[in-house]
Amino acid sequence: MLAVPMRSLTTSLGDAIRGHDVESLHKARVASRRLREVLPVVPGKAGRGKLRRRIRRITRQLGPVRELDVSQTLLDELRDRRVVTDDALGPLRKALAAERQLRWDELRDRLSGTNLESLRRQAQQAEDRASARPRRQLVVRAWSRAGKRAVTLRATIASAGGLYLPDRLHDVRIAAKKLRYALELVQSVGQVQQAARLKTLRQTQDLLGRMHDVEVVIARIRTVQATPGRANLRVSADLDCAVRALEDESRQHHGGYVAMREALLKLTDAVESGAAREVEA
Repeated sequence: MLAVPMRSLTTSLGDAIRGHDVESLHKARVASRRLREVLPVVPGKAGRGKLRRRIRRITRQLGPVRELDVSQTLLDELRDRRVVTDDALGPLRKALAAERQLRWDELRDRLSGTNLESLRRQAQQAEDRASARPRRQLVVRAWSRAGKRAVTLRATIASAGGLYLPDRLHDVRIAAKKLRYALELVQSVGQVQQAARLKTLRQTQDLLGRMHDVEVVIARIRTVQATPGRANLRVSADLDCAVRALEDESRQHHGGYVAMREALLKLTDAVESGAAREVEA
């Protein structure tokens, strides 16, 4: 349950501490999220609570740098598609690079104090507690967790409705991600295939994640345009073209999400029903 994501976290975190590797930061953040979903299923509260807090802190520390890396990648895509020139992107790239360096320095200082061996020991202790319990108990706990995640996802979908509301759609994305990780655990401990559901949730997560990333870049472009001395009229006009292209992309992705809503709602109903059957069995 814990061995694979913990190994991924500590290895990727070690690589991230030694350098600026973008992929290692991403892998470490994903592994930390998976661990946070697994730990509540593990019996025993004392060590589990402390370990969860440590891992949650790591997730939050990695977030700002990861977001800046994604924004830089999006700018590269705009340039490659010839939506906007490198000259127009220059002020934004400079601002992102400066912020990334600042965030990275803060992250490196914080991560340097992370005792990876201590994390491994705590995870192994939690793994041992889980192994000592009947598998059926873990299956029920995993399904119960997935059922709660399904209820949350359905609620966020209802709250977002069919309108383009970025903050609420971001909540849907987070809820879909958490349900996906919960179902991965159900598949692992319960040995019940969840491939179709996991695929649907991953598609939702990717779609809404892209929309969120686009919104972040649009906001950054607008900040550059509004900052005196950052962009002249020609550069600002070029950046307007980039914003329009990004807004068009977001509308297309939103249409894709709306088309998936019904399937997502049915998925949450099915997971909640499955959880209820397992808990009552």
